Amino acid sequence: MGLCHGKPIEPPQNPSEKPVIPNDDNEPTWNSQTGKSRNFPFYSPSPLHSTFKNSPANSSVSSTPLRLFKRPFPPPSPAKHIRALLARRHGSVEPNDASIPEGSECDVGLDKDFGYSKSFTSHYELGEEVGRGHFGYTCSAKAKKGSLKGQDVAVKVIPKSKMTTAIAIEDVRREVKILRALTGHKNLVQFYDAFEDDDNVYIVMELCKGGELLDRILSRGGKYPEEDAKAVMVQILSVVAYCHLQGVVHRDLKPENFLFTSRDEHSQLKAIDFGLSDYVKPDERLNDIVGSAYYVAPEVLHRSYGTEADMWSIGVIAYILLCGSRPFWARTESGIFRAVLKADPSLDEAPWPSFSAHSVDFVKRLLNKDYRKRLTAAQALSHPWLAGYHDVKIPLDIITYKLVKAYICSSFLRKASLGALAKTLTIPQLAYLREQFTLLGPNKCGFIFLHNFKTAVAKNSTDAMKDSRVQDYANMVSSLQYRKLDFEEYCAAAISVHQLEGMESWEQHARRAYVLFEKDGNRPIMIEELASELGLSPSVPVHVVLQDWIRHSDGKLSFLGFVRLLHEISSRAFQKA
Repeated sequence: MGLCHGKPIEPPQNPSEKPVIPNDDNEPTWNSQTGKSRNFPFYSPSPLHSTFKNSPANSSVSSTPLRLFKRPFPPPSPAKHIRALLARRHGSVEPNDASIPEGSECDVGLDKDFGYSKSFTSHYELGEEVGRGHFGYTCSAKAKKGSLKGQDVAVKVIPKSKMTTAIAIEDVRREVKILRALTGHKNLVQFYDAFEDDDNVYIVMELCKGGELLDRILSRGGKYPEEDAKAVMVQILSVVAYCHLQGVVHRDLKPENFLFTSRDEHSQLKAIDFGLSDYVKPDERLNDIVGSAYYVAPEVLHRSYGTEADMWSIGVIAYILLCGSRPFWARTESGIFRAVLKADPSLDEAPWPSFSAHSVDFVKRLLNKDYRKRLTAAQALSHPWLAGYHDVKIPLDIITYKLVKAYICSSFLRKASLGALAKTLTIPQLAYLREQFTLLGPNKCGFIFLHNFKTAVAKNSTDAMKDSRVQDYANMVSSLQYRKLDFEEYCAAAISVHQLEGMESWEQHARRAYVLFEKDGNRPIMIEELASELGLSPSVPVHVVLQDWIRHSDGKLSFLGFVRLLHEISSRAFQKA
């Protein structure tokens, strides 16, 4: 499992050489097929834009970009508080020691009895080690009896000596719980059972013999052709969409955490390592900082994130698959975090002009620093780049529940403005909404009722959904008082203004929508009426804050007011202004 820490990468001896991507232990990674270390330059770091002072677009990869500070003293390194948090999480006595301590200096009084079966040795015979992480190691094993008798499996061994805090114990307990609940998806490693003894916890899973996605990328010379990259992304998005619907955020998505079932060129891809995963409801945010530095989302560093953080990581993976380099790179961990927070990925320089416009747009919409503008996994599967790819099934998307809830609670004016905006959507954008509408089960007359939202979620429910309380959220949406929705109004309700705003065509959408709004619903409106529509309190100076919302010539809503209305400006926002 990856954590946001690591040793500084040593610069190459020859300045003209590009640094080789390190593994978690900063050693040359090993190719199990050839038996040789990977000493050729993979992931050549992409040039950073001029966000950093004196850093031209073609800056040398062997130099660290200079920092541009807005204050006389450098801000604290983003790595410092992450390491301190990890040290507290796992009981390390050294504030800068991000690894989990081997001893038991902090485990006095901790209950390390998980309630799992203690008969592991009678059921399985451990084989050779096949992988090692921060929290434990994974071995191959053979089942000696039971339904899996004679079958090869993978066993993740987690020493109890490393569980030195209550949080570390809860992480292991939650990993088993999530694996047990989610197992069954074709792109998720299958969970079989969990055991324990006095020394270890044993998690028995499907053995994937095809190696990591990282190894497969390396064997292809560092990158994938577009069509092959599509096959990988469809599988990754499929399992992540499944997890997100259940209210589970993985938090450590990277090529090392996807395994192929066999060495076959077209073998299935499986997501592994849910040790850092957690539950999150659609209207909640997480704040603990975990993940792997190169793949961590900006909002994770800001300590307020949800499932959108996984989509950023998928964007990084897509970037790597297509061009063979990392979108954010630096020689130190602090430099990586600064790049993630401040720099834009290079999508204009070689080799990006040689790729299709749809592939570039796909990556760009995943690597948007504003998480509200990022695609969800279901939306990414509906993106034109993947549209028409065989075996793509669009799953139910929980974001539509959140958007419909906001729509129902909106003012009449905002509903009208969203209705106008929905009429500007393109056929591909409508295709995603049509899929979601169909999954809600409209009746013969083409209408859905709010109870459909509860029923649709129940069809996809697992124990993980109960623990994440996503089912409760769906029930709450279903309990709202509202009439039935046809497809046209559903589009208005389920459209994401922020995501549209993240597209290059946003201004065209907004201008066309305003023209439709002018024609169908714009009428003279008093500032007091608008304030009432927005739910502003009498303490807010409405004439001051709303004067540019209304045209002085005819008293109708201005374009600026229309766009602000689309974004559901609240009284709280006015009070902050």
